[in-house]
Amino acid sequence: MSQKERRFSFEFFPAKTEAGHEKLLATASQLAAKKPDFFSCTYGAGGSTRDRTLTTVLQLDGEVKVPTAPHLSCVGDTKPELRALLAHYKDAGIRRIVALRGDLPSGMGMASGELRYANELVEFIRAETGDHFHIEVAAYPEVHPQARNFEDDLANFVRKVKAGADSAITQYFFNADSYFHFVERAEKLGVSIPVVPGIMPITNYTKLARFSDACGAEIPRWIRKQLEAYGDDIASIQAFGEQVITDMCERLLEGGAPGLHFYTLNQAEPSLALWNNLKLPR
Repeated sequence: MSQKERRFSFEFFPAKTEAGHEKLLATASQLAAKKPDFFSCTYGAGGSTRDRTLTTVLQLDGEVKVPTAPHLSCVGDTKPELRALLAHYKDAGIRRIVALRGDLPSGMGMASGELRYANELVEFIRAETGDHFHIEVAAYPEVHPQARNFEDDLANFVRKVKAGADSAITQYFFNADSYFHFVERAEKLGVSIPVVPGIMPITNYTKLARFSDACGAEIPRWIRKQLEAYGDDIASIQAFGEQVITDMCERLLEGGAPGLHFYTLNQAEPSLALWNNLKLPR
């Protein structure tokens, strides 16, 4: 696969304040200059950012002029609510959706809503809209934190693919071997859709460690120890992080990964640094 056939994308989250929203649009405009294949925008736990996600997606798509994929989750949403959202996105010309089970809001012990799993959401989107949307689903090379084990998690992934997913984006990871192992196992079970690695720049060790523990992304001990050694030296943390992630991305692309999906955390510079280091085509 040549670099030009690969797909590259950037992810944002809807801002809570007007100032944050302006910063998000400025960040997106900077990244739009790299001509990514698409942007994506997250959806808060239990649909808590539904309106902000909708507004952000329509602005990024219509004003920043990059095709934008909303995240859509089934936790806490009824079928009529999902149907209305799908119709709104379809009418606005949106052609790609990231379909997720979604995070449970804190205090909610189990999923509410009429659809409980992502494969059911994929089936619902297909039944409602046919082939209008390119459907992305999530993949977990290092196992979803709520899965019983790797085999169960892999079976869940295969169910989402069989329900009608077109491609997948992984949770971020720092060990390329976990990605290659996951893809190899999925292919043996008949999965042929592209599985694109999700890439998290390293800029702040404390936040990264907390976030990684919560979502089940393993920080290899050698990376953890080096980041701990830098203490409050932000410049060293960022320089080391940039090198580690650049090296991993090079290995992923050389190993046949069908592209990269950058988790920007609404900042342009860390993702741009990786993009430029990798000399990605556009």
